[in-house]
Amino acid sequence: METNRHLGATWRKSSYSGDTGGQCVEVAALDPHIAVRDSKAPAPILLFPATAWSAFMESVKG
Repeated sequence: METNRHLGATWRKSSYSGDTGGQCVEVAALDPHIAVRDSKAPAPILLFPATAWSAFMESVKG
């Protein structure tokens, strides 16, 4: 995990991401939002309301 100095965010990758440096999506909790970025190109960062992110994750799991 990495802490982004500008946002105070702790970024985490999916457990499905490998250690080979491939394309990964990283997320960080920034109450009341969830930040999302590409690990290979960390800017720009997308912000989503936590409730919208939760609904998205539930639909992906289903």
